[in-house]
Amino acid sequence: MGCFAFPPFPPMKELRILLADDHEVVRQGTRMLIEKQEGWNVCGEAVDGRSAVAMAEMLRPDVVVMDIGMPELNGLDAARQIKRALPKTEVLIFTGEETDQLIHEVFAAGARSYILKNEIGEHLVEAIRALGEHKHYFTSHISEVVFARYLNGASGAGKDKTEGLTPREREIVQLLAEGKSNKDTANVLGISIKTVETHRAATMHKLRLDSFADLVRYAIRNKIVAA
Repeated sequence: MGCFAFPPFPPMKELRILLADDHEVVRQGTRMLIEKQEGWNVCGEAVDGRSAVAMAEMLRPDVVVMDIGMPELNGLDAARQIKRALPKTEVLIFTGEETDQLIHEVFAAGARSYILKNEIGEHLVEAIRALGEHKHYFTSHISEVVFARYLNGASGAGKDKTEGLTPREREIVQLLAEGKSNKDTANVLGISIKTVETHRAATMHKLRLDSFADLVRYAIRNKIVAA
């Protein structure tokens, strides 16, 4: 009696992956996990959101693995810019926080996967493999949250609290909240100090904030900057 031969597993798809995290230890550990996979290559490492966008546009990776709380430009806004410039590049965001609102904002930014930092060892490889096929990857908890929103018709209720701000206003809010002066912010963005001042005033008025301290609290509360 002959034995049944199972077909061989398909070869691992070759992928070029960009890492973005401001902690070197996290990048090293993530890189080790990724490069254990045959055909996967970390093509670049970024230490802040702004350089992540620039490197993505230059290197055109298949997947970007990115922390949500980075200096210069947070992971949500970096994901938006990357997806706008490179629609075929997939984004995986990881974070130490877990809220329904944040999950909504991550997917609204164009990312296809959201993983908690303490789940990286368990889920990272499978998530990247799914993104390499342009598929979403949810952990069981994230799936429950997404499904619950669908059942409750909450797509409108979970609106991004910062969506009233323009991308430029969000950038300026983050840089100012991180302690940069109007001049420093202007230099980073390549605009005039007067333009920064105008955007700052317009943002304060739009958000009905009375002081710079209020602006900083707003940025932290809405994950524009890390606490």
